[in-house]
Amino acid sequence: SRKYVLGVHMRTHTGERPYSCVRCNASFVTKYNLAEHMRSHTGERPFSCVHCKASFARKGSLVMHIRTHTGERPFSCVHCNASFVHKTYLDRHVRIHTGDRCFSCVHCNASFVTKFYLDQHMRSHTGERPFSCVHCSASFRRKENLVTHIRTHTGERPFSCVQCNASFVQKKYLERHVRTHTGERPFSCVHCNASFSQKCNLKDHISRRHKNEKP
Repeated sequence: SRKYVLGVHMRTHTGERPYSCVRCNASFVTKYNLAEHMRSHTGERPFSCVHCKASFARKGSLVMHIRTHTGERPFSCVHCNASFVHKTYLDRHVRIHTGDRCFSCVHCNASFVTKFYLDQHMRSHTGERPFSCVHCSASFRRKENLVTHIRTHTGERPFSCVQCNASFVQKKYLERHVRTHTGERPFSCVHCNASFSQKCNLKDHISRRHKNEKP
Protein backbone atom coordinates (compact mmCIF):
# COMPACT_ATOMS: atom_id res chain seq x y z
CA SER A 1 0.00 0.00 0.00
CA ARG A 2 1.03 3.63 -0.36
CA LYS A 3 1.11 4.03 3.41
CA TYR A 4 3.56 1.13 3.75
CA VAL A 5 5.80 2.46 0.96
CA LEU A 6 5.82 5.90 2.58
CA GLY A 7 6.66 4.37 5.96
CA VAL A 8 9.63 2.50 4.49
CA HIS A 9 10.80 5.63 2.69
CA MET A 10 10.62 7.73 5.87
CA ARG A 11 13.08 5.34 7.53
CA THR A 12 15.73 6.56 5.07
CA HIS A 13 15.35 9.95 6.76
CA THR A 14 14.91 8.83 10.38
CA GLY A 15 17.52 6.07 10.27
CA GLU A 16 15.07 3.64 11.85
CA ARG A 17 15.97 -0.02 11.20
CA PRO A 18 13.35 -2.00 13.15
CA TYR A 19 14.21 -5.49 11.90
CA SER A 20 17.23 -6.94 13.71
CA CYS A 21 19.23 -10.11 13.09
CA VAL A 22 19.25 -12.56 16.02
CA ARG A 23 22.71 -13.84 15.05
CA CYS A 24 24.65 -10.61 14.61
CA ASN A 25 24.29 -6.86 15.08
CA ALA A 26 22.84 -6.17 11.63
CA SER A 27 19.49 -4.40 11.37
CA PHE A 28 17.30 -3.52 8.41
CA VAL A 29 14.63 -1.17 7.16
CA THR A 30 12.30 -3.93 5.93
CA LYS A 31 11.47 -7.49 6.93
CA TYR A 32 12.32 -8.59 3.38
CA ASN A 33 15.88 -7.25 3.72
CA LEU A 34 16.26 -9.08 7.03
CA ALA A 35 15.09 -12.33 5.41
CA GLU A 36 17.70 -11.89 2.66
CA HIS A 37 20.40 -11.23 5.25
CA MET A 38 19.49 -14.33 7.28
CA ARG A 39 20.46 -16.47 4.29
CA SER A 40 24.06 -15.33 4.80
CA HIS A 41 23.90 -17.22 8.10
CA THR A 42 21.84 -20.23 7.03
CA GLY A 43 23.44 -20.72 3.62
CA GLU A 44 19.99 -21.02 2.03
CA ARG A 45 20.04 -20.33 -1.74
CA PRO A 46 16.42 -20.70 -2.93
CA PHE A 47 16.82 -19.07 -6.36
CA SER A 48 18.21 -21.54 -8.90
CA CYS A 49 19.46 -21.00 -12.45
CA VAL A 50 17.66 -22.95 -15.18
CA HIS A 51 20.82 -22.95 -17.33
CA CYS A 52 23.34 -24.32 -14.83
CA LYS A 53 23.67 -25.53 -11.24
CA ALA A 54 24.21 -22.09 -9.72
CA SER A 55 21.83 -20.94 -6.99
CA PHE A 56 21.51 -17.69 -5.09
CA ALA A 57 20.25 -16.21 -1.84
CA ARG A 58 18.70 -13.22 -3.63
CA LYS A 59 16.41 -13.12 -6.64
CA GLY A 60 18.24 -10.06 -7.98
CA SER A 61 21.50 -12.02 -7.99
CA LEU A 62 19.84 -14.77 -10.03
CA VAL A 63 18.55 -12.22 -12.56
CA MET A 64 22.07 -10.82 -12.99
CA HIS A 65 23.56 -14.31 -13.25
CA ILE A 66 21.12 -15.36 -15.99
CA ARG A 67 22.42 -12.46 -18.06
CA THR A 68 25.81 -14.21 -18.15
CA HIS A 69 24.04 -16.96 -20.09
CA THR A 70 21.87 -14.74 -22.29
CA GLY A 71 24.50 -12.06 -22.88
CA GLU A 72 22.03 -9.32 -21.99
CA ARG A 73 23.74 -6.12 -20.77
CA PRO A 74 20.94 -3.54 -20.60
CA PHE A 75 22.83 -0.73 -18.85
CA SER A 76 25.08 1.24 -21.22
CA CYS A 77 27.69 3.93 -20.55
CA VAL A 78 27.15 7.29 -22.29
CA HIS A 79 30.91 7.96 -22.28
CA CYS A 80 32.13 4.76 -23.96
CA ASN A 81 30.92 1.46 -25.40
CA ALA A 82 30.83 -0.38 -22.07
CA SER A 83 27.59 -2.02 -20.99
CA PHE A 84 26.62 -3.88 -17.83
CA VAL A 85 24.25 -6.46 -16.41
CA HIS A 86 23.29 -4.25 -13.46
CA LYS A 87 22.76 -0.51 -12.99
CA THR A 88 25.01 -0.52 -9.92
CA TYR A 89 27.92 -1.67 -12.08
CA LEU A 90 27.18 1.09 -14.60
CA ASP A 91 27.09 3.75 -11.87
CA ARG A 92 30.41 2.51 -10.52
CA HIS A 93 31.93 2.47 -14.02
CA VAL A 94 30.79 6.02 -14.81
CA ARG A 95 32.84 7.26 -11.86
CA ILE A 96 35.95 6.08 -13.72
CA HIS A 97 35.14 8.75 -16.29
CA THR A 98 34.13 11.43 -13.77
CA GLY A 99 36.83 10.66 -11.18
CA ASP A 100 34.20 10.75 -8.45
CA ARG A 101 35.23 8.82 -5.31
CA CYS A 102 32.57 10.11 -2.94
CA PHE A 103 32.85 7.50 -0.18
CA SER A 104 35.75 8.31 2.15
CA CYS A 105 37.20 6.39 5.09
CA VAL A 106 37.21 8.25 8.43
CA HIS A 107 40.27 6.30 9.61
CA CYS A 108 42.63 6.80 6.66
CA ASN A 109 42.91 8.59 3.32
CA ALA A 110 41.24 5.85 1.30
CA SER A 111 38.20 6.75 -0.80
CA PHE A 112 35.94 4.63 -2.97
CA VAL A 113 33.52 4.86 -5.85
CA THR A 114 30.80 2.91 -3.97
CA LYS A 115 29.61 2.63 -0.38
CA PHE A 116 29.84 -1.14 -0.74
CA TYR A 117 33.62 -0.96 -1.18
CA LEU A 118 33.91 1.55 1.66
CA ASP A 119 32.00 -0.79 3.97
CA GLN A 120 34.32 -3.65 2.99
CA HIS A 121 37.36 -1.46 3.61
CA MET A 122 36.09 -0.32 7.03
CA ARG A 123 36.22 -3.92 8.24
CA SER A 124 40.00 -3.81 7.80
CA HIS A 125 39.98 -1.19 10.56
CA THR A 126 37.26 -2.63 12.80
CA GLY A 127 38.16 -6.31 12.38
CA GLU A 128 34.47 -7.09 11.86
CA ARG A 129 33.82 -10.44 10.15
CA PRO A 130 30.02 -10.54 9.82
CA PHE A 131 29.74 -13.49 7.44
CA SER A 132 29.91 -16.75 9.40
CA CYS A 133 30.06 -20.33 8.16
CA VAL A 134 27.25 -22.61 9.36
CA HIS A 135 29.51 -25.65 9.07
CA CYS A 136 32.52 -24.48 11.09
CA SER A 137 33.82 -21.53 13.11
CA ALA A 138 35.23 -19.61 10.13
CA SER A 139 34.01 -16.06 9.53
CA PHE A 140 34.76 -13.53 6.81
CA ARG A 141 34.76 -9.83 6.05
CA ARG A 142 33.28 -10.33 2.60
CA LYS A 143 30.21 -12.34 1.67
CA GLU A 144 31.78 -13.72 -1.50
CA ASN A 145 34.61 -15.19 0.58
CA LEU A 146 32.04 -16.99 2.72
CA VAL A 147 30.29 -18.34 -0.39
CA THR A 148 33.59 -19.67 -1.71
CA HIS A 149 34.50 -21.16 1.67
CA ILE A 150 31.17 -22.99 2.00
CA ARG A 151 31.99 -24.82 -1.23
CA THR A 152 34.89 -26.50 0.59
CA HIS A 153 32.21 -28.13 2.76
CA THR A 154 29.61 -28.85 0.08
CA GLY A 155 32.02 -29.82 -2.70
CA GLU A 156 30.20 -27.50 -5.11
CA ARG A 157 32.31 -26.47 -8.12
CA PRO A 158 29.94 -24.36 -10.25
CA PHE A 159 32.45 -23.06 -12.81
CA SER A 160 33.05 -25.69 -15.48
CA CYS A 161 35.44 -25.77 -18.42
CA VAL A 162 33.75 -26.23 -21.80
CA GLN A 163 36.84 -27.91 -23.24
CA CYS A 164 37.42 -30.59 -20.59
CA ASN A 165 35.87 -32.02 -17.42
CA ALA A 166 37.60 -29.63 -15.02
CA SER A 167 35.44 -27.54 -12.66
CA PHE A 168 36.29 -24.92 -10.06
CA VAL A 169 34.98 -23.19 -6.94
CA GLN A 170 35.73 -19.70 -8.28
CA LYS A 171 35.43 -18.10 -11.70
CA LYS A 172 39.00 -16.74 -11.53
CA TYR A 173 40.35 -20.29 -11.22
CA LEU A 174 38.34 -21.32 -14.29
CA GLU A 175 39.69 -18.34 -16.26
CA ARG A 176 43.24 -19.27 -15.29
CA HIS A 177 42.62 -22.89 -16.31
CA VAL A 178 41.13 -21.93 -19.69
CA ARG A 179 44.46 -20.33 -20.58
CA THR A 180 46.04 -23.79 -20.54
CA HIS A 181 43.78 -24.53 -23.52
CA THR A 182 44.01 -21.20 -25.34
CA GLY A 183 47.69 -20.47 -24.68
CA GLU A 184 46.81 -16.89 -23.73
CA ARG A 185 49.55 -15.12 -21.73
CA PRO A 186 48.08 -11.73 -20.77
CA PHE A 187 50.66 -10.73 -18.14
CA SER A 188 53.69 -9.17 -19.83
CA CYS A 189 57.02 -8.12 -18.35
CA VAL A 190 57.91 -4.44 -18.77
CA HIS A 191 61.63 -5.28 -18.74
CA CYS A 192 61.76 -8.00 -21.42
CA ASN A 193 59.60 -9.94 -23.86
CA ALA A 194 58.47 -12.57 -21.35
CA SER A 195 54.75 -13.08 -20.81
CA PHE A 196 52.77 -15.32 -18.50
CA SER A 197 49.35 -16.88 -18.08
CA GLN A 198 49.24 -16.01 -14.37
CA LYS A 199 50.02 -12.75 -12.59
CA CYS A 200 51.84 -14.55 -9.77
CA ASN A 201 54.28 -16.02 -12.31
CA LEU A 202 54.98 -12.55 -13.68
CA LYS A 203 55.72 -11.24 -10.18
CA ASP A 204 58.02 -14.18 -9.53
CA HIS A 205 59.81 -13.57 -12.83
CA ILE A 206 60.38 -9.87 -12.07
CA SER A 207 61.66 -10.58 -8.55
CA ARG A 208 64.15 -13.17 -9.84
CA ARG A 209 65.28 -11.67 -13.16
CA HIS A 210 64.79 -7.93 -12.77
CA LYS A 211 65.00 -7.37 -9.01
CA ASN A 212 67.05 -4.15 -9.14
CA GLU A 213 65.72 -2.79 -12.42
CA LYS A 214 63.28 0.09 -12.80
CA PRO A 215 60.59 -0.02 -15.50
